[in-house]
Amino acid sequence: MSESVDIRALNALVASKSDFINIITHGMDQVIVGQKHLVESLLIALLADGHVLLEGVPGLAKTLAIKTLARLIDAQFSRIQFTPDLLPADVIGTMIYSVKNETFQVKKGPIFANFVLADEINRAPAKVQSALLEAMQERQVTIGETTFPLDEPFLVMATQNPIEQEGTYPLPEAQVDRFLMKVVIGYPSKEDEKIIIRQNISNERRATVRPMLRPEEIIDAQKVVEQIYVDEKIERYIVDIVFATRFPSEYGLDDLTGIIAFGASPRASISLARAARAYAFLHGRGYVVPEDVIAVCHDVLRHRIGVTYEAEANNISTDEIITEILDKVQVP
Repeated sequence: MSESVDIRALNALVASKSDFINIITHGMDQVIVGQKHLVESLLIALLADGHVLLEGVPGLAKTLAIKTLARLIDAQFSRIQFTPDLLPADVIGTMIYSVKNETFQVKKGPIFANFVLADEINRAPAKVQSALLEAMQERQVTIGETTFPLDEPFLVMATQNPIEQEGTYPLPEAQVDRFLMKVVIGYPSKEDEKIIIRQNISNERRATVRPMLRPEEIIDAQKVVEQIYVDEKIERYIVDIVFATRFPSEYGLDDLTGIIAFGASPRASISLARAARAYAFLHGRGYVVPEDVIAVCHDVLRHRIGVTYEAEANNISTDEIITEILDKVQVP
């Protein structure tokens, strides 16, 4: 009985702290046409205090989405265009000598913002990628002998183009694993595209949004998400899904044995639980249900499973593997 009281209290807490979700969603809808999954993924990452890797062709409102989100939350936004000649100092900052003061002064880089868009992250060499990902993981940056903590909330949205691979430096698996989610952005529907054309060829100016939330409200919401109840059965379900990527034959998935090169790491289990909690929060619940785990599973796992040459030759994607695992693993 005490557990049910706790759940009721959690539901009430989520209800009291989740009003801003409607404000953000309404604000995003004023600027972004369609792309509901993109907006929802950004909110999940923000609430779970993680980062997002977006894959999609240019022109799908990736930059516009994160800019709009930053404006709504009255937070600092910065955009880093990754190019082959970029240096780590261009991202995190450097020491500059001041002739006037005859001392070295710290010049902070664009990483010092609440929302950072790393555009075409795979265009820069590994050193630059590592500098960004270290800041993402440690939530701090060291310039010279001084370490600076990064402001909260802190969300990195990195994009990569799936088509053009010439002159790119693909992210190693260990670095990609540090993203909470990898979201694949598709084309808009016909109806949405008509609206997009109409908005862009008319003389009407695009709707502008004004700050409606403070960063502190997001931090409070993140603390509530950390309290959302995850039952032992849900934990077991998450572990079973992740273990099925490592030992598929133990789950009756013998056909995946020659397709999966390596399974998801323990970080995947943690990320799946965190993302499921955030998804539950978005839907006004103080507890996680199996549907929450299933809803975020593809985005959390698709970049954490390695496929063999055989799978690539047969055009078998990680999404198909995840779908097969979800169909097979018993739902509590």
